[in-house]
Amino acid sequence: MLCILNKSLDSYFNQATEEYFLKNFDENVFMLWQNDNTIVVGKHQNTLAEINIEYVKGNGVSVVRRLTGGGAVYHDLGNLNYTFIMGYGEEGAKVDFKKYNQPIIDVLSQLGVEAIFSGRNDILIDGQKFSGNAEHIYHQKQRVLHHGTLLYASKIQDISDALNVNPLKFEGKARKSVKSRVTNISNHLKEDIGVEKFGERVLKHITHLYPDAIPYEINAFDKAAIQKLADEKYSQWNWNYGYSPNYGLKNGIKTPGGFVEVHFNVEKGIITDLEIFGDFFVNKDLQPLIKGLIGREHQKEKLLVVLQDLKSSDYFNAISEEELVQAFF
Repeated sequence: MLCILNKSLDSYFNQATEEYFLKNFDENVFMLWQNDNTIVVGKHQNTLAEINIEYVKGNGVSVVRRLTGGGAVYHDLGNLNYTFIMGYGEEGAKVDFKKYNQPIIDVLSQLGVEAIFSGRNDILIDGQKFSGNAEHIYHQKQRVLHHGTLLYASKIQDISDALNVNPLKFEGKARKSVKSRVTNISNHLKEDIGVEKFGERVLKHITHLYPDAIPYEINAFDKAAIQKLADEKYSQWNWNYGYSPNYGLKNGIKTPGGFVEVHFNVEKGIITDLEIFGDFFVNKDLQPLIKGLIGREHQKEKLLVVLQDLKSSDYFNAISEEELVQAFF
């Protein structure tokens, strides 16, 4: 087993690192890593339905989609992530969360904390969640990617603020996260050893469980390949937002020119139909404007440019492009 201490804090690079080792190595892998100020959404989720977009923009939060399913999670430097990449061989492909969670439960037990595996994919202390887990089965090479979060000393309020979104705004079949009561590991320790030393305890236990475990440094060749994958996939809007399942959105805003409400559907990140309602006044028929918005990416910066190009303020009385674009998010 290759044991990797990945020191990158870049969320795009780190997600690319998991895919790189999953698809290009045959050895089993264990990796510890951290993201700084990031929301990681599940592969099958509607990103905009999971995040507080204004908080994300205002606080410089990165947003990245991962390979695995499950719900959205918030990462900061008080959180530690762990990844197993293992072959399943003749056993057959099956999701087995408990197998990979048990080492974490064992480490906490050594530190005097009782943790239990609960539900589909969580680990709890005193009924509160500190670890969520997800898996991806890569059939082409008979390998399983399992990763989990470990809330050691995260800012719980930031988790709530970053993932808080209006539940009535979005309609669709994409899986939404289940909000749970959460806790930090450090709150339950007799002595707060810090996230770094806690990671060392986890790594030491893994090397004890797997006698063939050896350290592995991500080398220059690895970094170049991982960065290429990060640049071409994990940092791209098409993956992080456009990959979202089809969804509908309805939203209303108050402006100096009146109330504006928009209803539209999005497929593969593209607006497919649109209706605009409200008590506003118009200077000319809205249909050419609506037609010009259909087929555009549901991305705030690009929609604003489209509204400016179409001169939407010529259609609406006393509603600027900057005000109108808010209705779409």
